[in-house]
Amino acid sequence: MIKVQVRYFASIRETLGPGESVELAAGSTLGALRDALIARGGSHAEALARGRALRAALNQVMADESAAVPDGAEVAFFPPVTGG
Repeated sequence: MIKVQVRYFASIRETLGPGESVELAAGSTLGALRDALIARGGSHAEALARGRALRAALNQVMADESAAVPDGAEVAFFPPVTGG
């Protein structure tokens, strides 16, 4: 098992709070982490649902869901940002 720090931003932060520490299997990807959080149900399932457009960053670098998550990583989830 590995431990990662998950942070939430914008509307996701409003629903789930600033973040949490999560344990997941070694070799997991960002997609697997998202699925594990969705599987918790309730607010997590709603905020991180597969139908919602979300961006993810791994150790402060934009990454896609196939990226492997190393032990001790910081993962951030946030909605797409629009200019204004």
